[in-house]
Amino acid sequence: MSRFTLPSEDVLRAREKLVLDHFHDEVRQDWDATLSTFPHPHYELIAQMTVHDGDGEVRDYYQDTRVAFPDQNHEIIAFRHSADAVIVEFWLLGTHGGPLGRIPPTGSRHRTRMTAYFIFDEHENLVTERVYFDQLTILKQLVGGVDRRSPRGLLKLARIVKGILAMSGGAPDPRLLETTPPDFVR
Repeated sequence: MSRFTLPSEDVLRAREKLVLDHFHDEVRQDWDATLSTFPHPHYELIAQMTVHDGDGEVRDYYQDTRVAFPDQNHEIIAFRHSADAVIVEFWLLGTHGGPLGRIPPTGSRHRTRMTAYFIFDEHENLVTERVYFDQLTILKQLVGGVDRRSPRGLLKLARIVKGILAMSGGAPDPRLLETTPPDFVR
């Protein structure tokens, strides 16, 4: 299929239902249902340059993010179709109630605008969820609720900075670095 040709309306409707079910099941924390939307679960988090590939890695990712944000939810802003993907703009929301990697919980809420590309193969299988967002937007909101005037707040802030520094500087996943530009036929 040409990159200029959209699939049939039936295909677009089926993709849309699958993606909406995926979002709904994530909020309900029904990991079996969420993972069933993929033949092979595969997440790419571009802001962190990390990949979670396969059932085990994706379940661990779900677990880690829900420990950090047990009430994680979303608000869909826009929903678009392309030749091989569904593109969803949404707000991700949550309260930082548990550790986020090495960053201790702040109790602060965040509301972060994101875009996710749900990419389908030629057999209409969901093969990748690729998520774009700004990590600094989240961190600013999490740190913003810390009381910098109290000794306890300053200690928490120091722990947060230590956690951020401990998590920074890791090598990006090479699968996200090896890109091939499209072949533009003129």
